[in-house]
Amino acid sequence: MMKSCIRGRFLLIGGAAACFAAPAFAQQFVEQTAARFPSPNPSEWSNQATIGDIDGDGDLDIIFANGGNFSSPGTPLRQRLYVNDGAGVFTEESAARLGAVTLLARGVEMGDIDNDGDLDLIFAQDFSRQPQLFVNDGTGFFANQTAVRLPAMLLSSSRAQFGDIDNDGDLDIYITSGTTSRFTCGQYRVWVNDGTGIYVDETDIRHPIGNVCNNMDCIFGDIDNDYDLDVRTASTGTNNSRMYRNNGHGIFGLVAGVPADSTCYSYDFGDINGDGAIDLLGVNAGGGSTELLLENSGFGSFTNVSSQISPNPNQDDNDSKFLDIDDDGDLDMLIGRLGSGGEKIYANDGSGNFTQLSGIITIISDSTLDIMVADLDNDGDYDIVSAQGESGNFQNRVYINNGPADTHAPRIIQTEQLADTEDTVGPYVVRANILDDMTSDRNFFDKGITLHYTVDAGREMTVPMRHSGGQVYRGVLPGLADGGTVEYWVSAVDWNDNEAIGDPQSFTVSGASILGDLDGDGDVDPADLAALLAAWGTCPGCPEDLDGDGTVGPSDLAILLANWS
Repeated sequence: MMKSCIRGRFLLIGGAAACFAAPAFAQQFVEQTAARFPSPNPSEWSNQATIGDIDGDGDLDIIFANGGNFSSPGTPLRQRLYVNDGAGVFTEESAARLGAVTLLARGVEMGDIDNDGDLDLIFAQDFSRQPQLFVNDGTGFFANQTAVRLPAMLLSSSRAQFGDIDNDGDLDIYITSGTTSRFTCGQYRVWVNDGTGIYVDETDIRHPIGNVCNNMDCIFGDIDNDYDLDVRTASTGTNNSRMYRNNGHGIFGLVAGVPADSTCYSYDFGDINGDGAIDLLGVNAGGGSTELLLENSGFGSFTNVSSQISPNPNQDDNDSKFLDIDDDGDLDMLIGRLGSGGEKIYANDGSGNFTQLSGIITIISDSTLDIMVADLDNDGDYDIVSAQGESGNFQNRVYINNGPADTHAPRIIQTEQLADTEDTVGPYVVRANILDDMTSDRNFFDKGITLHYTVDAGREMTVPMRHSGGQVYRGVLPGLADGGTVEYWVSAVDWNDNEAIGDPQSFTVSGASILGDLDGDGDVDPADLAALLAAWGTCPGCPEDLDGDGTVGPSDLAILLANWS
């Protein structure tokens, strides 16, 4: 019923109003903060939230980045960690799992910095403070290891993101910064992982040098489908947002020609029209504080298609996410608002045209600074979490989805084709771009991305693929000492156990040639001896002339026998 009603909104103009008023839209997203979040729910300034399974128990937990006033530092606050019981009811365990640290945190993000299979944390602080790095022990308890892992550097940051910018298999850090506050101008930083989760500042050789003003956000995404991570930043300074393209080796260059923006608080990537290229939504970034929607050509150039959002009013919006609210396979739009009127949800017609829905979410006039979507209660649909600050009662909120479950598998957009090689040592790195029906700063929540392969049509083997950042995933195949033909493909399982299997690719490892292996079967045996004897005598240029003297004779026979296998 939900799906047909939304489709009817675009097909039957005369019935549009009746469709929106139908019970199918009534309170699909119901505010259930009191029943789901700890009591008392602390009244604290929360700037951002991140979601992930921190303790490996198969459900999604929440961490809020807290602290600060708007333009002055304010009081440092404890960062809040909420542990999920599996049914979407949360216990506050901040002190036990994070310790008593208080911060002026504007951003928080998760990533596995040491490749041990669990999610670690970085907090970006404003007002000239050291970013903080917390390392997970594997059970969701974190140790502050900032002093031994991060460059000692005071920054005024709004966001930090993890991503493997140089394709070496570990997560690096991109972090925004001003000087005295995020409203000033500063140099954005690139910190490179040494492979063990210790970071070195390599900004000078990897990023354009020069101050950018009023930093608000940064996000990784592969804008041109070349399997490396590009960066979009957001700024409230007029036309100060930036797009940086990766050259494939973790060195960024400024992209010209991106449509101008202003007063942007957040950017989010999402494929709005199903063409496999990630488009961009800039909240508050359009003229007059409207939303800015940019369509990707597929090659990393963007066109302003903000007219495809209806209505697109001048309002104080702060964040956005994409999600499929009606299980029709396209990305709908969620906007987090500051002030009266509540959050906004727009339905996608499948081609990237968005129309606002009424009556679909509990209307609460609060001050949303960040918004996230995730299946919190493991019932197959996407719920909503908002982080509150700046005004109102500072109560972070959760909205539970009563709509249809997700039945759509992820989309494996493309898998890297490896070239034939003579390298038998390896390893062989395979990357894939994968999207699903929801977005976060870490793409979508999954239950496993796997690289499958066979050698010479033999037994199927698998290796896990790690998230590189954006929509990029990376797997590593072992070397083939004896050579062979490798066939490989990718599978992806989303949080609701929908599985996608990608198209197979193949490459050949030739293997090192063995002197005397005249028939190319990988060893020197009687067949090679017979071939050499058959060519006995003067034979310049013959493959049997192993010593190159123009004659097949006793010296060639000695070489062949020395390599006998």
